[in-house]
This record gives sequence, C-alpha cells and structure tokens, in this order.
Amino acid sequence: MADPKGFLTTPREDWPRRPAEERVRDWDEVYVPGALLPLIGPQADRCMDCGVPFCHEACPLGNLIPEWNELVARGDWRAASDRLHATNNFPEFTGRLCPAPCEAGCVLAIDQPAVTIKNVECAIADRAWEEGFTSPRPPDRLSGRTVAVIGSGPAGLAAAQQLTRAGHTVAVYERDDRVGGLLRYGIPAFKMEKRHLERRVDQMRAEGTRFRTSTAVGRDTDAAELRARYDALVIATGATAWRELPVPGRELAGVHQAMEYLPLANRVCEGDLAASPLSAAGKHVVIVGGGDTGADCLGTAVRDGAASVTQLDIYAQPGTARDEEAEPWPTYPRLYRLSVAHEEAGRLRSAPAADADARLFAASTLRLTGDTRGHVRSLHLVGVDAGRHPLPGTERTLPADLVLLALGFSGPDRTDGLVDGLGLELDPRGTIARDRDFATNVPRVFAAGDAARGQSLIVWAIAEGRSVAAAVDRHLSDGGTRLPAPIGPYDRPMTA
Repeated sequence: MADPKGFLTTPREDWPRRPAEERVRDWDEVYVPGALLPLIGPQADRCMDCGVPFCHEACPLGNLIPEWNELVARGDWRAASDRLHATNNFPEFTGRLCPAPCEAGCVLAIDQPAVTIKNVECAIADRAWEEGFTSPRPPDRLSGRTVAVIGSGPAGLAAAQQLTRAGHTVAVYERDDRVGGLLRYGIPAFKMEKRHLERRVDQMRAEGTRFRTSTAVGRDTDAAELRARYDALVIATGATAWRELPVPGRELAGVHQAMEYLPLANRVCEGDLAASPLSAAGKHVVIVGGGDTGADCLGTAVRDGAASVTQLDIYAQPGTARDEEAEPWPTYPRLYRLSVAHEEAGRLRSAPAADADARLFAASTLRLTGDTRGHVRSLHLVGVDAGRHPLPGTERTLPADLVLLALGFSGPDRTDGLVDGLGLELDPRGTIARDRDFATNVPRVFAAGDAARGQSLIVWAIAEGRSVAAAVDRHLSDGGTRLPAPIGPYDRPMTA
C-alpha cells in the first residue's frame, strides 16, 4: 500500500453531489464536475492491501482493486487504467451505476466505512479517456469466423468487444434505433450521461465491431436464417418481460410500466421528442416497486415537475447498520440507502403522503380507482407484515394521476419470435437454459446476461459478456482461447 496508515488517518469522503434544488432542473449527472479527482489519491490510500482481498472476490468481474488503488495513490494513472481495463470493458459505466458489492466486501468495512472503490474506479476510467489511454484495439489479424450478438446492453457490448479483439467478425443486432439497450433508454441521463456510452460505441466501431440497429431478430429478421449466416450467435437481449400488478383497476388509463415511461424521458434528452407523452408534470405520481428502477422513475418524475411522487416498497424499512447475524460481513447487506432520487424527493417535499424520502415501506397495493372517463385517480394500499400479510386498520388512499409499475422482470421477451424462432429451451424461471459453457440447446447458439441469468446487476452483465465471449472463442478456435472468463454461468449473483 502507498500509505500504510492511510486507513487510520483519512476518513472516507465520497464524490459530492450538486445541490438537489439545482440538479432537478436539468438532466446532467448529479455529481459536482471536477470534484472527484482531488479526492481520489487520499481515498485510494485508505486501501489496506489486505492479504486476502475480499473486495476482489465480491466483484463478479474479479477487479484487481488493491492493485489499482495503490497505482492511483502513487499517481500512476496509465498503469491503473491498464489494470482496471484488464478485467472490465466499461468501468465508466460500473463506476456510475454499480451498487458496489466490492465495498460491502472491503475488509475495512468490518468496523469502518469502506474504501470508496466505486469512486476510484470511475476516476480511473474518466482519467483514461482524458489522457488518451483508451485508444481502439483492433485485432492483429482476422480469424475468418463470424459472430452475431443479439442485444446491445452491457452483456452484449462486452461480448462483442471481446470477440472482436479476438479476431472474429462481429455484428451486433439491436431492436432499438440506437445502441445501448437499458444503458440508452432505461438508465436516466442524470445517473449516466449518454456521452460515456457513445465513446465506447465509437471505440468498438473503430476496432471493427459492426452494429445493426432498428432490427428485431425474430420479427424484422428471421432468427433461423440469421443463425445460418453466422458461425455463432450470442443472445444477450436482457430480461425485458416485465412483471405485472394483478389488482382491480390495472386496466385504467394512466397506469404504465416503468419501461414505458423511462425510455420516453430518455428520448426527450436525446432530442427525439419535445416532451414526453407520459410526462409527470403537474401530476400526482405513485411508483409501485421499491428497487432501482422505481428510484429512476422517482428522479425522472421530480425532473418532470410532478405535483407529488410516492414510491411504494413492499418490504419493511431496513436498518442503517448491518445485521451481523443475518447478513454478516462480507455479504452484501440490505440497508436503508438514500439514492440521489430519494434525496431529491425528500429535499423538495414532493411526497407529502410518504416518508421524508418519498418512500412508503411495507405497503401493498389493493386496487386502483378512476374517474368516469376511465383514468386512474387513486391508489388504495394496505400495510403488510414481514410475510406480506395485510395489517388490519392500515388501509389508506393516495392520489394518483400516473401510476408506474416497477416490479422487475421475469425473463426475455417472447413476443418478438426470437426464442421460439430458434427453438430455445427455457429453464423453470423463464430464462434461457444453457450449460456450463453458456451453450443453449441449439448448436452454435449461446446465451448470456439477464436473458439467461435473470434480472441482475450491470457488473454481472459485463462479467457474463466477457465469459460468454471466451466460451464462443473456444468453440470457434477448437478448444483454445486467450480471452479471460471471470465467471461461470452457475456462479450465484449477489443480491443488491
């Protein structure tokens, strides 16, 4: 370690956020520009260079965290970038979007605040772009083999970049009009500005990866014919089949899925629309679902100018400290966390019916009611116990002009004909079945990311993309590969 006493003398200091009152007036990233780099050297010095670095094990990518922490502390940014990119294709994505299971596994976190691993990672990635350390890496020679990657989210992009660098000719098929999947149209710009995505896509194009947008395989292009044209197919379409809310009134106008609402807001930021047809401006908004997607809807609704916003979470409010018996270190604990969106909603008092951060915990929706025109106007809920059983006397009604359902995703979308067109088998969870080499029941077809793993984290998606690339390369190269494979398909995801 650069400073053997850094963890004793330096307190944890996170990347500061812009004032809530300022940032809700735009779609820029929430952090203070230029405020991260001055913090990072001393924060990296807090790393203890543990004999057994549990942060390394807690990261699905196997990031070499102690190594690049020390390099940053010493000011060797190029070497730090090399070590970071050795395991992660897109650290500027994970440095902004990952919930950082590595920090939960930090040894320092046993009795002190963890090292700011996520901030250090983001700083290295941003510095690498500024200093020109991320130049394209086209292959020295081509293998003559071709691969189609279906889906351009983090798993598909990681797989495509790795396979291109291995010398294969790779085409990425994306059903939307732009590359990026959920990174493009699901994640709000205030969490990650799309310029970070554009830079990586440009890098991949320069390396030789080809992109085919506005092409839904199974609908616009026959899936079986596509398989016949390529030596291998990688399915990385994500888990886009959203879960429903089976309550009376679901059919009312004004009740929408989160992934109907968020893409429109992103299209406004892209300049495609002057205003979203589902804008929350002036409306009482209720979000059903307490996860990250719900929080994204919350921050978006606040920026839209909603009259009020309330987010319902069926789980009880967690504590602020780790439960050492139920969730001992280094597991990822369920804690009360204040996201940027919750901070904004609380500061702006936009949820008078909920707690200070716009959330109602241990709340279950009973029904929705509307006006004579069939538009939703109220959401009726009840408090529940740990077993989700209703508690008598806890019924209440919230005003609701717009209800957003953020209940997660069950598996890949089957309406476009891809799964059935290829004859892919599904597992009992509804995700694509695969073996230990990421291979499906259909020869030369592989599956990775949320489409096969189920809904998970961005860091798992990138890890799966890298691993399926190694598996495909082995298949195309008669059993050998130089590509790293950080995980196997049966590694269990960490809850976050």
